[in-house]
Amino acid sequence: MPDFREALDSDRVVLFDGAMGTELYRRGVFVNRCYDALSLDEPELVREIHRDYRRAGAEVLETNTFGGNRMRLQSYGEEGRVEEINRAAARLAREEAGEELFVGGSMGPLGVRLEPYGPTSEAEARDIFRQQADLLAEGGVDLLVLETFSDLSELRQAVEACRATDLPVLAQMTIQPDGRTSYGVEPEQIAAAMEDAGADAVGLNCSVGPAGMLEAVERMAESTRLPISAIPNAGMPQEVEGRKMYMASPEYMATYARRLVEAGARMVGGCCGTGPDHVREMARQLEEGPRPRPRTAPSVEVRPAAEETEPEEPTPLAERSDWGRKLDEGEPVTCVEVQPPRGSDPTPLLEACRRLEEAGVDAVNVPDGARASVRMGVIAAAALVQREVGIEALAHYTCRDRNLLGMTGDLLGAQALGLRNLLLVTGDPPKTGPYPDATAVFDVDSIGLTNLVRRLNHGQDVGGTSLGSRTEFVIGVGVNPDAEDREREMRRWYWKVDAGAEYAVTQPVFDVESLAEFLSETERRGTRLPVVASVWPLTGLRNAEFLNNEVPGIRVPERIVDRMRQADERGESHARAEGRAVAREITAEVREMAAGVQVIAPEGDVEQALGVLG
Repeated sequence: MPDFREALDSDRVVLFDGAMGTELYRRGVFVNRCYDALSLDEPELVREIHRDYRRAGAEVLETNTFGGNRMRLQSYGEEGRVEEINRAAARLAREEAGEELFVGGSMGPLGVRLEPYGPTSEAEARDIFRQQADLLAEGGVDLLVLETFSDLSELRQAVEACRATDLPVLAQMTIQPDGRTSYGVEPEQIAAAMEDAGADAVGLNCSVGPAGMLEAVERMAESTRLPISAIPNAGMPQEVEGRKMYMASPEYMATYARRLVEAGARMVGGCCGTGPDHVREMARQLEEGPRPRPRTAPSVEVRPAAEETEPEEPTPLAERSDWGRKLDEGEPVTCVEVQPPRGSDPTPLLEACRRLEEAGVDAVNVPDGARASVRMGVIAAAALVQREVGIEALAHYTCRDRNLLGMTGDLLGAQALGLRNLLLVTGDPPKTGPYPDATAVFDVDSIGLTNLVRRLNHGQDVGGTSLGSRTEFVIGVGVNPDAEDREREMRRWYWKVDAGAEYAVTQPVFDVESLAEFLSETERRGTRLPVVASVWPLTGLRNAEFLNNEVPGIRVPERIVDRMRQADERGESHARAEGRAVAREITAEVREMAAGVQVIAPEGDVEQALGVLG
């Protein structure tokens, strides 16, 4: 059988098969199952789909391994079978392809975010891709098909991993209706980047239908000598009686297959929603023509992908806000945390903040749905505080409720509203609040969000595309000096500093010795930042017990619990006074070592907080 590279070098059009996942679902396999494992658990079903595509006229059969990397298999508890799954899938496709057809080893993205927005490093990603590529190569595939990638950086790692085999590599990305990837990369930039990465062919698959893909293929053809693939969905899915349906007919898909070839594609096929009937009609129409568009030298100049452009220099820290200036100059800062209102009336919040402004507090920290509670949105609340009161606000912003795109939009709006000080945290999961069944997003954690805000400060969006102007945020993060797993906390601290953090606010400090040890460790590791120590004036024994037993990451020493127990016996006023006294003692100690103090106003009682600072 000829090398697939010979097919790429020829003038022929190569027809790929259609969707695997859609066909498995259509044949009764529910989506909660691991489709990749079906090559082991129900091999005859997978074999039958390959056979139907062969009979329909496909020249390339793709293995049932789109999610066959160990990272994706882990979500199903199948990572221990990664070798068996990939080898079995390759064998099934090879047996049905025989010596007449090609077998493409399907490889999808990892399903997790890579650095800088996720915890998976580029080196780890390459290792995972390399494992799957080697297994598919051992199984006898003729080419490696990288498909449905949305992150150009991740696709680069996959191409590099696949090049370690002797197989040709087809690198495909997925685009949005505007013709760009979700990170804003344009078709020409995809082609140029993959040519530079060493891919043997480049293309597009999934997401949009053939009409949406046509212009993108035309643009690719003007910018690269590489063979181009176009493997669209059967249109955009529509909701029909509660089910997602793909409506494009076989005739429609085949008509556009001809147009895609005329536009410059040398490989066509079908992705989600396409089946053997679509492939059969494509084969019939392609047999009648058209001839592929001749490959010529690129006729357009391709701008570098956004990730390769130079970022702007950020505004100096001292010029972004008064809070930033004080941190930059080493001036001690004070802050009080006040919850936003539960309803739409901001009056209680504004009145509390006016009292704090009169008392000379530097800033108000406005939490973002702490303990997964439902309260006024943090950006609106913080903007109202600054506009109506004049005191600076720290917008305490979490990753729980928004994806990267939503967070980017929020933060650009915050910049426009005049907010400059952020405190970025991962956030409490919904199960800790009154609506435990609410859906959480957690698209990234606080480290990924810190990287995003740093990029905004350099004038770039999440994909590295220029925004035309830069944000001016002072980037704060959370830290827990008293964490049970200190080494994990130190690792996350290092990553936050590396991501661009400029100051930190601690969890409530009750053990000053732990804070001192933490600060000493950051100094030793060369990762010292201004750290604002949080202090919580306890209101009674129940409050101390609640924090100790129900709030993750907070530990109240037994000696303080005993003091609150004794004070409780003398009545509520004595308990609140004792809590205030304990907080004052802690404040006096942490002032000697921290960049400042934040007092949490218990139950919104700013007088109790001021009693600690005063």
